[in-house]
Amino acid sequence: MEIRGARECSDCGTRWSYYDTGSVECPECGSMRSVGVDEDRALHTTTPAEFDLTEARTAWDEAPEDEAVDVVKAACREFVRGNGFVHAGDLVAFDGRRVAARELANAVDVVGRTRSFENPEDVDYYVLSLLRGADGGERPPAADVPPVMRAARGLATADLVERYRRDVRDWLEVTDRTPVPAVNDVLTGLESHQKRVQALQGDVDPRDADALYAAARGLNEYLRDGDESAVVEAADRLRSLGDT
Repeated sequence: MEIRGARECSDCGTRWSYYDTGSVECPECGSMRSVGVDEDRALHTTTPAEFDLTEARTAWDEAPEDEAVDVVKAACREFVRGNGFVHAGDLVAFDGRRVAARELANAVDVVGRTRSFENPEDVDYYVLSLLRGADGGERPPAADVPPVMRAARGLATADLVERYRRDVRDWLEVTDRTPVPAVNDVLTGLESHQKRVQALQGDVDPRDADALYAAARGLNEYLRDGDESAVVEAADRLRSLGDT
């Protein structure tokens, strides 16, 4: 959505940046009466949000399982909801918290729906690792993802890539950029593999999910910083996935 970033309160005259607050409410007096004062609009798809799992970790340790699952999912989804990839007309860098929050929400959902696990210790270790690190952008390595949790990582990656592709397409159109063939090739490859993962309900090798994520991140590095090696590596990663 293209919006004016600078706003002015109609009641007290305070000015602030919508891009930074994500709200039309005046930060000084609380009035909801404000107007955009920029001449130009910019594409903006992300809303500032805190991601703090302190309460969720406490709930996981102390609350009944179904209640703890709801607390964790709510914290993750609140953070993910407004997390696009364009801020005030500029692409933002990849933040590991975005994919980690999605994966954690998916993982605890599996816990909430499953009566028992073949290897409960592995599942506990994986979920606790996510709980400890997701709000810092850290996830367990692919080798530590239990088979029953493959879909949690796969779907988290595919959903993030889908959101990223949509924002990049809009950004290219709004900024009137003509992408080089390599960019179009990577975007097409991302879409193909994203849809494949979603069709499989996320049940793919976690290493493949990580390669898909890395390809999207590489494309972003090229679009933001002009790093040509990053887009070449992104294309190579997608080719290595093939149809497997």
